[in-house]
Amino acid sequence: MPDDAPTVPSPWGELTRATTTLTSGETLVHDWYSVDAGAADGDPELMLRATDAATASALLPRVAAFFADRAGWQRRATDAVVNEFSTEEPTADELAEAAHDLLLQTVEVLADGDVVLHLDDSCGAHFLDGYWPAVRFDVDDVAVEVTVEA
Repeated sequence: MPDDAPTVPSPWGELTRATTTLTSGETLVHDWYSVDAGAADGDPELMLRATDAATASALLPRVAAFFADRAGWQRRATDAVVNEFSTEEPTADELAEAAHDLLLQTVEVLADGDVVLHLDDSCGAHFLDGYWPAVRFDVDDVAVEVTVEA
């Protein structure tokens, strides 16, 4: 277990150092803090890439920047996904359809301040089952990378 406090208070809930307990009873300590902000009310999971509470706390302003304009971030992410995988200029209808279908699941803030939004294909029409798009924004809030994860 890390030497510092294992939790970080935030306006979005108590961020806890992520762990996994194996069937052998061994506990693995991961390199991030997380909180499930409330799937029932549609808030995404928060994940801060940090190995100590001080570093995790320093990333909270990036989380606040996201929540200050959540709809804007999410729309820029879905537009980036459509643009990445389109062979032609996407139509307004295609962008709107993606904005409706690709739902935000996780906000991941990296130690360098970049933010990765992980999206879920809610209808299964855009990505194969078990795969999801992720959009990385740099510290200037510009979408710089779109990936498909499994």
